[in-house]
Amino acid sequence: MLDRTADNFARATPEPLAKKIRGISDKGLAWLFISPTILLLLAINIFPLFWAIYLSFTNYRANRPNEVVKNLGLANYQRILGDQDIWIAMQTTAHFVFWTILLQTVIGFTLAWLIDRKFRGHAFWTTIILVPMMLSPAVVGNFWRFLYEPQIGLFAYAVSFLTGIPPTNVQMLSNVELAPWAIIIVDTWMWTPYVMLICLAGLRSIPEYIYEAAEVDRASNWRQFWSITLPMALPFIMLAVLFRGIENFKMFDMVNLLTGGGPGSTTEVASITLKRQAFESWRTGYSSAFAIILFVAVFGLANIYVKALNKVKQR
Repeated sequence: MLDRTADNFARATPEPLAKKIRGISDKGLAWLFISPTILLLLAINIFPLFWAIYLSFTNYRANRPNEVVKNLGLANYQRILGDQDIWIAMQTTAHFVFWTILLQTVIGFTLAWLIDRKFRGHAFWTTIILVPMMLSPAVVGNFWRFLYEPQIGLFAYAVSFLTGIPPTNVQMLSNVELAPWAIIIVDTWMWTPYVMLICLAGLRSIPEYIYEAAEVDRASNWRQFWSITLPMALPFIMLAVLFRGIENFKMFDMVNLLTGGGPGSTTEVASITLKRQAFESWRTGYSSAFAIILFVAVFGLANIYVKALNKVKQR
């Protein structure tokens, strides 16, 4: 049936085109099929990158497309590197990245270790734990914004029940000290299951005979954890840290939904600053230079981290 369909298709193909197709090698045919996808990726990813690089050296403003575009050289980059507000935003971003990765890694690995025990009902609890990761960031942001409301939010009443503080005093999103932690809590709640899945894959990849040999040598459970479980699961933990680090460095949606960078500029991460420069101040060239700096920073740090990850995998 398949051969007959192919023959019918070949007979319907014009003779000049059929001769060209017959002369194509398997490698050439493979390139023929994947070339549309490559061109689409180039159009979506590569072209905007080079366009942003070009704009970063100019004074272009998107709200004034008819103005003469001037070449500023490295002026935009010099202004960014000398801007105190930019460095404050980078420090805020580093604060979010550090605490979210730390909490997600510790809690995620702990949950993975507990689920790997394969207790009764572990499949059900695994599904329950994965629910936050399946939700849209918009849903999660609005859901937690409601929970954080001091008048009717359940979070304020829970804190009041545990500490005795009046619910109206628990201002998670408008308090300068609490607002950053409010976002960290939400991001940890949403993405800890992702880290747990990667860590669980690492724990399940450890051969059982290694533990059996350790039991023969009368190694305690604590010794097995530090000498077998943690070292062999470390590459997976580092991989989870890499993925979450890159995503949290670009954190925008959760901050924008919960605080919008406030109160003041307490939670203004780099992505929020970039959005304000690009779409509120309309400094397109300036914001393009900032975007390139962020890209280089993430790419450079990720490259260094991947080299460290490869060394750990080769041990």
